Amino acid sequence: MALLIALHVLAVVVWVGGMFFAYMVLRQSAGPLEPEVRLGLWHRVFRRFFPWVWSSVVLLLASGYGMVFLYFGGFAGAGLYIQVMQGIGIVMMLLFLYLFFMPWRRFSDAVERRHFPAAAKQLDQIRRIVAANLVLGLLTIIVGASGRFW
Repeated sequence: MALLIALHVLAVVVWVGGMFFAYMVLRQSAGPLEPEVRLGLWHRVFRRFFPWVWSSVVLLLASGYGMVFLYFGGFAGAGLYIQVMQGIGIVMMLLFLYLFFMPWRRFSDAVERRHFPAAAKQLDQIRRIVAANLVLGLLTIIVGASGRFW
């Protein structure tokens, strides 16, 4: 159980921590850059961050369901906070899937074609999805840390 919890928490730290850094620090720092430089920077950042998010999603699902079935004996034995974490986590994953397969692909294509107005439009959509996912991720951390005391 300790290994599953550790892997679960590490995956959360990578994903939610990465979103926090990108949204709260990098976005503010990259804002004053010229559009071509700023969009190129975001393109390189996402190309390197998204494989970590994919790994986190896989690890979260494997460790989370591993704990549910190995430790709690299934969902009947899991507390409400486990159900809440799972629900929010699934919403987060669906938002990431949408982000990756829709605006990220369009953003990447626009940057590679050097069509910066189209890239900027997609980056704004990515920003909004990341903001929503960041809020959901922080909420999930609160639920996970406090839920067993409800």
